[in-house]
Amino acid sequence: MALHQRDFRNNNGHAVAIFGEVLADIFPDGSVLGGAPFNVARHLHAFGLHPVMITRIGQDDLGRELLEEMQHLGMDTTGVQVDPVNPTGQVKVHMSDKGHHFEILPGQAYDYIHAGVTHMVTMATKPDLVYFGTLAQRNMESRLAVDNFLNYGTSPRFLDINLRDPWFDKHTVRRSLLRADIVKLNNEELETLVKILRLPGRTPHEHAAALIKRFNLDLLLVTEGERGGWLMDDTGHASTVEGTEPPKTFVDTVGAGDAFASAFILGILKGWPADVTLARANQFAAALCGIRGAAPGSADFYTPYKKEWQL
Repeated sequence: MALHQRDFRNNNGHAVAIFGEVLADIFPDGSVLGGAPFNVARHLHAFGLHPVMITRIGQDDLGRELLEEMQHLGMDTTGVQVDPVNPTGQVKVHMSDKGHHFEILPGQAYDYIHAGVTHMVTMATKPDLVYFGTLAQRNMESRLAVDNFLNYGTSPRFLDINLRDPWFDKHTVRRSLLRADIVKLNNEELETLVKILRLPGRTPHEHAAALIKRFNLDLLLVTEGERGGWLMDDTGHASTVEGTEPPKTFVDTVGAGDAFASAFILGILKGWPADVTLARANQFAAALCGIRGAAPGSADFYTPYKKEWQL
């Protein structure tokens, strides 16, 4: 099975427009810049693609830290808007033996992404693929901006579903699915969609097939943590990857799903076969669990993957 149902392969530049939140994950002993869209953008940049992050930050220390980090990494900052009133997004991360729990704060700068600026940046970028999520749609202003973002051309639309209580509802989920071509979610989120959308079927694969049919999706990716993940296309054909060995030094799972998504997007744009893409995405996500937070502190982390994957 090929990973491109439409013409997803593009050999020139691989620009990816990424819409959504940038925020700081506040751990008990410090903070790390994150947010699923920003994590994906960072990884794609490290892999040699050209991500353009469309977001909004505050006029504060965290916002300045973000811009400094992006500039230090050589990332494109043209899509980063600065809000004179609202703060750069924050999430408090509560760690436990069972994993991590996010406390997402309300009234953040990414809730007020400007629609007109978003449209101009997207048009200028001419992306090969566009990425968006659900969290940054919790406020009306950013919902208008994501509508403008998704009105660009015929680029495939990658929806990364992140269902964080209480910041999602059935309406936002349905609108997002109707605008998407490729959807990534985890097995728990699939179970939630089964309930709120009343999807028919008895097994996860039957539920996935129903979701693909109802929303005319091309591809559905389901991650299952340490058990790996699987992919289904619009013909009902599925590819599976088993879980891989965890890193020798396990630290946390923060950002593992974003790492999976970034390697998956890379595979789409590079035209890798489904089984190869799943294996590489799973391998990269597992390795990320050996570091603190959602992104490595050094570009050296990516070197073995770039060499093995011939990037």
